[in-house]
Amino acid sequence: MSQSRHRAEAPPLEREDSGTFSLGKMITAKPGKTPIQVLHEYGMKTKNIPVYECERSDVQIHVPTFTFRVTVGDITCTGEGTSKKLAKHRAAEAAINILKANASICFAAPDPLMPDPSKQPKNQLNPIGSLQELAIHHGWRLPEYTLSQEGGPAHKREYTTICRLESFMETGKGASKKQAKRNAAEKFLAKFSNISPENHISLTNVVGHSLGCTWHSLRNSPGEKINLLKRSLLSIPNTDYIQLLSEIAKEQGFNITYLDIEELSANGQYQCLAELSTSPITVCHGLGISCGNAQSDAAHNALQYLKIIAERK
Repeated sequence: MSQSRHRAEAPPLEREDSGTFSLGKMITAKPGKTPIQVLHEYGMKTKNIPVYECERSDVQIHVPTFTFRVTVGDITCTGEGTSKKLAKHRAAEAAINILKANASICFAAPDPLMPDPSKQPKNQLNPIGSLQELAIHHGWRLPEYTLSQEGGPAHKREYTTICRLESFMETGKGASKKQAKRNAAEKFLAKFSNISPENHISLTNVVGHSLGCTWHSLRNSPGEKINLLKRSLLSIPNTDYIQLLSEIAKEQGFNITYLDIEELSANGQYQCLAELSTSPITVCHGLGISCGNAQSDAAHNALQYLKIIAERK
């Protein structure tokens, strides 16, 4: 979509009589901005930071397709594209069109007499928006959220969401999808609690290997659990492989996410993927006559893989 560029100095952002910011005036004042930039600036002005979430990622040989959903306030729109960036742009563009067409949907401008959010207690902040603002401030890629698991009875559902930021990952669980996302974002924010807002630094320098482990660190680890794995045959009956993998993950500093696959295998068995937030990320497949058996098999295969890597010199 082409945009006109004005040589004259852009007019300042005006506040309408109704106490709302006009998106149309913002676009006029910021010619040449991409939809993502325009929507983000609008969100900053109205304290409703847009949140992007990957809904679908179909990576085929010739025509990859990505679908992203953007939520800003009460508005939710989706966009598709052959790249993640294009899908996000189209989602942002769709949200902008709705906001431009419906003046009644404009968000109320923040009251200048309200306290500064940065001075509020941390438990009152929106961790999802705070993490996104932190990423933008330091020049990192925006965090992406993916719903990885949904389970539990109808009256007590539990959701698991994966938050990816650069090459790192955190998981969050909650009684709702929103709570799971918040918990994942809070885990990242806890890692960054000692960062000064004035400093622009690399995410790698901040996080290091605290969210995972490298093959080099795994091979040279003095940890009791990983060295016990090196000596184990992994063929003892009734071994709790899920618990064993969990203990190694805790010792070595990486996370485990089990992804139950809805489709049965060709021979009618349940399927599961075990994703380890190592560096690089490890994914192992499992099969079983039940979801639990499939998870146990995936954990067993992950342990076998870690054993092979740890024993290499």
